[in-house]
Amino acid sequence: MTSAIDTLFLEERRYPPPEDFAAQANAKPEIYARDFEEFWATEGRERVTWLEPFEQLYEWEPPYAKWYLGGKLNVCHNCVDRHVEGGRGTKVAYFWEGEPEDDRRTITFADLQADVVRFANALRKLGVEKGTPVAIYMGMVPELPVAMLACARLGAPHTVVFGGFSADSLADRMNDMECELLITQDEGWRNGATVPLKRNSDAAVASSPTVKRVVVLRRTGGDVQLEHGRDLWWHELVEGESDDPVTCPCAPMDSEDLLYLLYTTARPASSTRASRTTRTRTAGGRSSSATRSTCSTRRRRPSART
Repeated sequence: MTSAIDTLFLEERRYPPPEDFAAQANAKPEIYARDFEEFWATEGRERVTWLEPFEQLYEWEPPYAKWYLGGKLNVCHNCVDRHVEGGRGTKVAYFWEGEPEDDRRTITFADLQADVVRFANALRKLGVEKGTPVAIYMGMVPELPVAMLACARLGAPHTVVFGGFSADSLADRMNDMECELLITQDEGWRNGATVPLKRNSDAAVASSPTVKRVVVLRRTGGDVQLEHGRDLWWHELVEGESDDPVTCPCAPMDSEDLLYLLYTTARPASSTRASRTTRTRTAGGRSSSATRSTCSTRRRRPSART
């Protein structure tokens, strides 16, 4: 007799999609017949724009893998600049709907590039450069991807912390990554109520000695305290900055350079580094896998609007 509980369930039912629906899919059954190495080499060459081509597809030493060795690229260039350069600047990059419910924006690739370049230029003046670790603690606002893409443009590895996490969780992540700068906002909206992001940030920074500067987006207009010499308003920081991409070229990144860290659990501050659940995303592998999965699962195709 064992005290362990075994849960076994074998599901053999199948639910095939309608034939006319399957016919319009981007990912069809034949992709599973393709050679593994040929498939991902083709994905890397055709879906990603490289500054220097990769020389080796991958290196696998369990449990670690490296992808597209020798290649150099920039994720911001792949997400934004190449679309503008390709004549798609007026197409919609994404539609945003926030709170309150009538708070909406339609953002084109040209709009996105201008915002990213302006903010990246501002971050450079704060000393952010290739290799500078940055934390982002924001709500679901358009400035969140702007911040992420600005970091990617400069080659600054970053971690995005869910705006619903506590000050302790934020501090834990910033200390683990040894972040030098935090990007946050005064407050966030969530289901009609405000979330005190700046107040949480202040508490987190108090126990995060590596954080030297805090950039604050004004979202709700709530009353928050700014610490002189440390905190800066986003809108004041970007005022007067150029949005010309020539003024802030994309930093060449090795395929295996760190793009961002994703902490997947709200870990207690007492947890050890060995026990932390962290996902490391590098520039080359993430670019290829993200574009492939977007194409396959969301049936992404060019249109007149997007």
